[in-house]
Amino acid sequence: MLAIIPARGGSKGLPGKNIKLLKGKPLIAYTIEAALNADMVTRVIVSTDDLGIATVAREYGAEVPFMRPVELASDSAKAVDVFKYTLKRLEEEGGGQIDSFVVLQPTSPLRTSDDIDQAISMFVDKNADSVVSYCPEQHPIVWHRYIADNGKLIDIFEPNKIRNRQDEKMTYYPNGAIYVIRKELINKDAYYTENSYAYIMDNNRSIDIDTLMDFKFAEFLITNKS
Repeated sequence: MLAIIPARGGSKGLPGKNIKLLKGKPLIAYTIEAALNADMVTRVIVSTDDLGIATVAREYGAEVPFMRPVELASDSAKAVDVFKYTLKRLEEEGGGQIDSFVVLQPTSPLRTSDDIDQAISMFVDKNADSVVSYCPEQHPIVWHRYIADNGKLIDIFEPNKIRNRQDEKMTYYPNGAIYVIRKELINKDAYYTENSYAYIMDNNRSIDIDTLMDFKFAEFLITNKS
């Protein structure tokens, strides 16, 4: 299966994060290596607008067959449009018909090759429209509230009394590490249908780096992985 690693150069939360050295290795390299070592992945493409990212990506074995247009690398650009553009270009340039693909964000360095293979296998075995990686929410979702400008609490769900954590049903949230998707779903600007499934990942492998604190925590987790 084709793997697409989207990595634009204009990060605001942590400038240059995609090639920032994490324990001596560019952040994006962790995702490239995991994809290349996954048995179910046949091709690894990096979509970027940044020449520095493209150079690093090629050094670690990924393909960068073309650069991403500027209009698809802005803060307002939609990821779904990046995927549409990438698939169209690949097909036009001799890549053959692409029916499904896996998206691996470079900000998830602790996702493993085994995670990728298991998610793709689930997608195939269940004949799914999509498989998305999720991890357990640490606090019951019914504890969440909106906060008004004046600081007042506003219910998100129906008003309820807060119960003990163990009395609430476990909830999960997408960790951003893996998206296995049918192209026809992307063409509808969607990631989910009633035939979508969750691949559950442990929280320790679910870090999604957006800030310097996230980056430092990832360093801590890699250092203490054993």
